[in-house]
Amino acid sequence: MELQVQRFEAPDESRSFARGRFDLLRAGGVVLGRATYEPGWRWSEHVGPLTGLSSCHVEHVGIVVSGRAMVRMDDGREVEMRAGDVFSVPPGHDSWVVGEETYVSIHLLGAEGYAKSDGDEVAREGGAR
Repeated sequence: MELQVQRFEAPDESRSFARGRFDLLRAGGVVLGRATYEPGWRWSEHVGPLTGLSSCHVEHVGIVVSGRAMVRMDDGREVEMRAGDVFSVPPGHDSWVVGEETYVSIHLLGAEGYAKSDGDEVAREGGAR
């Protein structure tokens, strides 16, 4: 392993979509992500069509840096996430920005396959379709 220092301002990869982007860094054998979503962003409207899925099938573990977002599981459970929250969201959910502040979160798990336009985000993250 080599010494690395990186910043999300210069990501290894960036995936852009309407009202948002997802930046990736590869460090120490791990893929980390930074989600940046503008007010009005919703997974089912702005990312789902790129993947061909009706809900996000990627597991996410991360930390909310700023803003607020709601998560609704496919079974109807809902939770609001806000700055400072550490989250673990299983596959099978929708999410959207709440309010007028841009939402930013760092993803420690689930970054590599998120928002892939080939519809194969599940296989890359080990989830089930």
